[in-house]
Amino acid sequence: MKAIIAATALSLIAGSAFAQGMTQTTTTTTISPAEETQMHEYIVKEHRASIAPPPGFTVSTGAVLPQSVTVYPFPTQEHWGPYEYTVIGDQPVVVDPSTRKIVEIIR
Repeated sequence: MKAIIAATALSLIAGSAFAQGMTQTTTTTTISPAEETQMHEYIVKEHRASIAPPPGFTVSTGAVLPQSVTVYPFPTQEHWGPYEYTVIGDQPVVVDPSTRKIVEIIR
């Protein structure tokens, strides 16, 4: 009887751990209007050339940039320093460098 209880407990723990390993985390990035203004000023100051959107690519939040698109770092001393940016079709975009996803379009 104790063996059955132990086996049941073990399977519940293992099943629970397996289910936890399969969860997906979605991170939402919120950039305040003040931060957006600071980012825009920095991008304008850097004079990065705008590139034409790659064929079939639409600039939108969540879109993954093709590897052919060069991204540039923000200053590391800013709290938004972990992000990178580029300018596509005259639209500055903020990019998560780990996924290359556009997290914000600066307007």
